[in-house]
Amino acid sequence: MAVVKPLVSLSSLAAVLVAFLVVVAAQTPTGMAQMSCMNQLIGLNVCGPYVVPGAIDTHPSPQCCGALQSVQHDCLCSTLRMASQLPSQCNVPPLYCAN
Repeated sequence: MAVVKPLVSLSSLAAVLVAFLVVVAAQTPTGMAQMSCMNQLIGLNVCGPYVVPGAIDTHPSPQCCGALQSVQHDCLCSTLRMASQLPSQCNVPPLYCAN
């Protein structure tokens, strides 16, 4: 039962991350494309257990892969680009991620 608690917290953290990305995507003035992009990003919630630090299972499920394939390239790239700009816009040090 001790393993269940961390999985629940990881899933919760992943859901917060996806919700954050949706909010970031919502800040762009793209009208109906914005709503479409948000809906596509919400579908990525199923990928949460695979993308948080400390994830036990690092092999994404077929549902996660399907959700990722359904996100349009422009939607995903715009969201990641906007998220990467947040540190400078919030006056915090830039984020550098090593491989």
